[in-house]
Amino acid sequence: MRLLLVEDDARIAQPTAEALREAGYAVTWAQTGPEGLEQAALGEYPLVILDVMLPGMDGFAVARELREQGVESAILFLTARGELSDRVEGLDLGGDAYLVKPFAVPELLATLRALSRRERGSGAPRVAFAQGRGTLDTVARTVTWDGAEVAVTGREYALLEVLSQAPERWFTREDLIDRVWGPEFDGEARIVDVYVRYVRRKLAPEAITSERGRGYRVER
Repeated sequence: MRLLLVEDDARIAQPTAEALREAGYAVTWAQTGPEGLEQAALGEYPLVILDVMLPGMDGFAVARELREQGVESAILFLTARGELSDRVEGLDLGGDAYLVKPFAVPELLATLRALSRRERGSGAPRVAFAQGRGTLDTVARTVTWDGAEVAVTGREYALLEVLSQAPERWFTREDLIDRVWGPEFDGEARIVDVYVRYVRRKLAPEAITSERGRGYRVER
């Protein structure tokens, strides 16, 4: 599948493009907002990975213009800005998913696979975890467990989303703070433990696995 990567930081873009090519994607790299808009507007890329902080034109403006032009490519925002308000703005502008830097390549590839399934007409991107007992709808931002939808808060959803998009990977408290609460968070790291308890209480104790010295993860 053809894919457009719009990222101005070569330290991120080059290894990311290499990993994507190894995974079978044909990658075109654009380094500015206007260049990304020009390429994406051709309508030749089913998937667009779009950094938010870009020279010339930010990623939100690029996404807005693409949607106004009728370009239906799936858009995955990449950004260091992980606040809920930023994520909501990106999705409201026509984005399909949001990945906070720094991210793991398996997490990126899993998100792209979900978006690819949606492009093929299989419905909203869904990510399964806990051996299939749990499912996330990454567009509606809902959670089901054993086939029933479970009401979760935005923060609880974000915690599950980070874990489920990189199943089997161990996340430390610091990893999760950075991805779910953002690098600006200056509270106690044990807030992660509190939210894990909330999620386990709503789903099941086995929904999130923990191990002393390694952190948290979900099963595939």
